[in-house]
Amino acid sequence: MSINYMTQEGFTALQEEIKHLERVERPKISAQIAEARDKGDLSENAEYDAAKEAQGLLELKIAKLKEVLANSRVLDPRDLDLSKVNILSTVKLLNMKFNKEVSYTIVTENEANLKLNKISSQSPIGKALLGRKIGELVDIQVPAGMIQFKVLDISI
Repeated sequence: MSINYMTQEGFTALQEEIKHLERVERPKISAQIAEARDKGDLSENAEYDAAKEAQGLLELKIAKLKEVLANSRVLDPRDLDLSKVNILSTVKLLNMKFNKEVSYTIVTENEANLKLNKISSQSPIGKALLGRKIGELVDIQVPAGMIQFKVLDISI
């Protein structure tokens, strides 16, 4: 499995999600199974079957999240080279067509949130920006067509 790089914030959020699933959701499903079991014949008990299926899906989700966590490495912003765009960089761009400035923080796929201007390093814009330097023009193919940006600033 490949290493998942993430921020401390993303790492902590993943830990909290696992805790929530184990401490809150798992007991809820166990209670549903017990309640359905108390209703009698399990061979024709749809509630029991649904609760067991939900339990299986929950355990699979917990296992996958734990695997992601085990293969994660927290990036330290102090170790980043600000001369070029990296994961965790906040990039100020100028849309050359509309002469409009935008800023994005490049994050891992798990932490992407467009509402917070956090874009995945695997997105078309994220991929095109990685390794770029201040002053560079970048042509990026997006669903709406080709957009040209100028890198104005790189920060943390």
